[in-house]
Amino acid sequence: MQENTPLITNDAVVFGLLMTVLALVFATSASTNPFWRKFYRIIPSILLCYFIPAVLNSLGIISGEFSNLYKVASRYLLPASLVLLTLSIDFKGILKLGPKALIMFLAGSLGIVIGGPLALFAVSAINPSILGGVGPDEIWRGLATIAGSWIGGGANQTAMLEVFGASPTLFSQMIAVDVLVANVWMAVLLYWAAKPGRIDQIFKADSSAILELQEKVEKYRASILKVPTMSDTMKILGIGFALTGFAHLVADILAPYIGENFPSLKQYSLDSTFFWIVVVATTGGLLLSFTKARKLEGAGASRLGSVLLYVLVATIGMQMDLMAVFDNPVYFLIGILWMIFHVLIMLLIAYLIKAPFFFVAVGSQANVGGAASAPIVASAFNPALAPVGVLMAVLGYAVGTYGAYLCGLLLQLVHNM
Repeated sequence: MQENTPLITNDAVVFGLLMTVLALVFATSASTNPFWRKFYRIIPSILLCYFIPAVLNSLGIISGEFSNLYKVASRYLLPASLVLLTLSIDFKGILKLGPKALIMFLAGSLGIVIGGPLALFAVSAINPSILGGVGPDEIWRGLATIAGSWIGGGANQTAMLEVFGASPTLFSQMIAVDVLVANVWMAVLLYWAAKPGRIDQIFKADSSAILELQEKVEKYRASILKVPTMSDTMKILGIGFALTGFAHLVADILAPYIGENFPSLKQYSLDSTFFWIVVVATTGGLLLSFTKARKLEGAGASRLGSVLLYVLVATIGMQMDLMAVFDNPVYFLIGILWMIFHVLIMLLIAYLIKAPFFFVAVGSQANVGGAASAPIVASAFNPALAPVGVLMAVLGYAVGTYGAYLCGLLLQLVHNM
């Protein structure tokens, strides 16, 4: 363990470094210098906020494994961010997005369920030795835990570990595959989020409902825009973190109660505290959007929410070790193929129903990344669309266990062929 200790172990220093990276990215992306303008036409700023911490982690300067910053960002900053981003949401506008959003989310789940067995079959045909494990070391058991993570998140991953019984060694290797492949795919989505028009043109997709929602939210923001006072900023942060605290309070009571008294509900991840934190924070923000509190958007509620979200982006980036791919290349090959099958199935269904790329990207990330990263991808298209990502991600908790369990059985079938 000692040899993996990063150069910087103090979280205060790491946080300062991450904030410096974010400040430099935003300063250069707003620059009028011709070099930076050309640079950011090719590389989206959000991708750098994510990728630079990943490079620092891979070089051993900082470490997502040693740091508690991701836990703080995902448990404290994310819920507050969700409240502030949903504060001014046009809920009726989201409903007008129609059934294509739901279809693409389910297509993403289907892509994970089918993609894993197809990837295992393809790689085992070339390299049969990967099927040589015995008992808890059989590869399909480990891959089933990735299925849990990619449809619903960490709670479902743990559930699949309990159900299928992968060995601790195999499970740790699968976590590396899960994190690296999922994060590389998120980087691809962030890149294309800056230029969705090209793909929409190929698919002949109608993105008018998305643009209409975007414009409506932007017009509302412009109509109530004001120079924020200290009082405004304190009210915004007060509401965000008060609801975050309330979400934690509810989660700490509900999750253990459900786990003890209604064990059958575990399959829906209803015994997960993180699930309830996300649901209560999002619901609180949505309820506030029907009150006078939505006028705080004029003082920059969503802007502050985006700041908190970008801190989360940086802490997610520092979880990624770009060098891990060399530890077990054949496992990563399965993971990459799996993701490719997931993407191909989504793109095929999007082409058939003429769904905009926004639904493909957010539907995929709502599965693979869950509530922590779906709003990040949605806001990369436009900050006004972040709540769409949150609402789609919550669906992942509902279908996650079923989808992952089915995927596990299919993986076992391929393994025993």
